[in-house]
Amino acid sequence: MDNTKVVGLVVGALLVALSVLMLVPILAELVANSGDWQAFLGSAVITGFVGGALMLANQTEDRDLGHRATFLVTVLSWLSVGVFSALPFALSRVGMSYPDAFFEAMSGFTTTGATVMTGLDMTPPGLLLWRSLLQWVGGIGIIVTAVAILPFLRVGGMQLFRTESTDRSDKVLPRPGQIAVAIGEVYLLLTLLCALAYMAAGMLPFDALNHAMTTVATAGYSTHDASFAYFDSALIDWIAVVFMISGAVPLVLYVHTARGTGETLWGDPQVRGFLVILAAVSIVMALWLAARGDYSFFTALRYTAFNVTSVVTTTGFASTDYTAWGSFAVMAFLFLMFIGGCTGSTSGGMKIFRLQVLAMLLRTQIRQTLYPHVAQTLRYGNRTVSRDIVFSVALFVFVYLASMVVVAMALAAFGLDFITALSSAITAISNVGPGLGPIVGPAGNFAPLPDGAKIVMALAMLLGRLELLTVLVMFSKDYWRE
Repeated sequence: MDNTKVVGLVVGALLVALSVLMLVPILAELVANSGDWQAFLGSAVITGFVGGALMLANQTEDRDLGHRATFLVTVLSWLSVGVFSALPFALSRVGMSYPDAFFEAMSGFTTTGATVMTGLDMTPPGLLLWRSLLQWVGGIGIIVTAVAILPFLRVGGMQLFRTESTDRSDKVLPRPGQIAVAIGEVYLLLTLLCALAYMAAGMLPFDALNHAMTTVATAGYSTHDASFAYFDSALIDWIAVVFMISGAVPLVLYVHTARGTGETLWGDPQVRGFLVILAAVSIVMALWLAARGDYSFFTALRYTAFNVTSVVTTTGFASTDYTAWGSFAVMAFLFLMFIGGCTGSTSGGMKIFRLQVLAMLLRTQIRQTLYPHVAQTLRYGNRTVSRDIVFSVALFVFVYLASMVVVAMALAAFGLDFITALSSAITAISNVGPGLGPIVGPAGNFAPLPDGAKIVMALAMLLGRLELLTVLVMFSKDYWRE
């Protein structure tokens, strides 16, 4: 194994940073005089102590991570943050059990947005802010992971985007650290713009701040049980659509576009495919609802654009119970859960580029069948797609679907019905948020599930967020051999 001391050092540093973040909701608690600040202070002390102890115990001069240790530090970092960020939920006046707290924290940090909490309108403001902060930090965390780590690990075809962080000739900025700072600035700016837009549309400042963080992070936690249906505002819905889309495209492209170097937003094939899918599905479904007489076309378009965008970007907000639109809508939303946004964004799911690579593979194989003596080359934008990348993408899709089957079977073993088990498995691995059906659909939540099912789902969220193979490789005997 590579330098494991560095792994402990990195995990410890992250926990110390998490303990500092836990101090932020204390201000909200003190301002609201709700008296729940002790939960955050106690959690910060525990987390900071463990993180500090790990850092002290793993001091080393050699701070180079090897290839295998990078897998370990990635998984342990995300898992440890989920474990310790659950403490405020467990210690607060809400009185959550630790399995519930772990589910809520992991759902937050992986930007899944599935929740076991009810009575959000009466929940202490510090806890509401903590949920939003977790999702906001998790959103920028997965962007950094996707841009800097996963291409290096050659996970699921991500090496196609390796030039964004490792090839000096194609860099936006001279060093990866500067790229991360630039992406962070874009992320912060989008969040501020979203918050201001929400306030201008009528949201209270606290609601606007929380929803801005969870919108740009395509994460989905709300401060109200009814989610966006609470506001019942067409303007707020359309603002959310704009900023959900803004978080679901590669953030590095904003930097490219602003600096006039590399690909622009519209020049990226992912972004074009992503927007075409959103527009086409929203319009078709709006026409179908209008033809049924449920709504006028423009009202139907408002609801379909919001909820289709929410599911495809894996945000998980809901402005209405779309499962009440009939079996066609339920089937459509089931398939939309698989798609996801663009790589290098805050979105989860299978990712647009993998679907595009598979479509190119199908088209190439058809041409090869018709013209067997003509060499066929796969190109994705201005990049040549090698057989290695095609194999990685195909393998990822297979593992992705197989993982959903395994998780759905595990959930069914806890007594969940077919649609609840299947949609819960899909929503966990795709990091979407709500499932389908009366229990875990957009009008329900995951509180009625057994504790064992919640733990399975929380681990499935982590599995999906880290692109599956990053986690699964550590279950191989070869990984642990010297």
